[in-house]
Amino acid sequence: MSALNKMLNFGLTLLLSLALASTLHASEWDQARLQLEKPQTITVYRDANCQCCHKWIEHLEKHHFEVIDQISNDMATIKQKLGVPNNMASCHTAVINDYVIEGHVPADDIKQLLIDKPAHIEGLSVPQMPVGTPGMEMGSRKDHFIVFSFDQDAQYQMFNAYQTNAENNYLPLNSAE
Repeated sequence: MSALNKMLNFGLTLLLSLALASTLHASEWDQARLQLEKPQTITVYRDANCQCCHKWIEHLEKHHFEVIDQISNDMATIKQKLGVPNNMASCHTAVINDYVIEGHVPADDIKQLLIDKPAHIEGLSVPQMPVGTPGMEMGSRKDHFIVFSFDQDAQYQMFNAYQTNAENNYLPLNSAE
């Protein structure tokens, strides 16, 4: 085998390996159901030491949100100021177009909120930190979870819910599609 053929084989093997590695690290959350007309700016408040918050920001960026990353040492005050109900709290808090987004809310649910523009909703929340949500992926474990909407009176209701199918992929149960 000539040196050129060896280099071509090595290059092809390297490209295939890189392609396989990138698909292994791809998230099912990377695929978009919805598209917005133009990128939207979202401000995310998070603790500097939180790694899942950074992963959620990466999820948003893959969905063409322009993220303003704000580090805070006092997340409780930010949540209180923005009107996040205590039982809806999670690790990070975001603001987009006057809506509050709390926790690991999937980007498509944020897009649906921005498309529908409901006046009675103050924000969306995925309370606590369910495993498998965007930014909380940990192997094959995937908790079923609910995306709640909440209003200014701290009343909440289901906006969307997710559970896994036989292939262990999330299915939205209340999607507006």
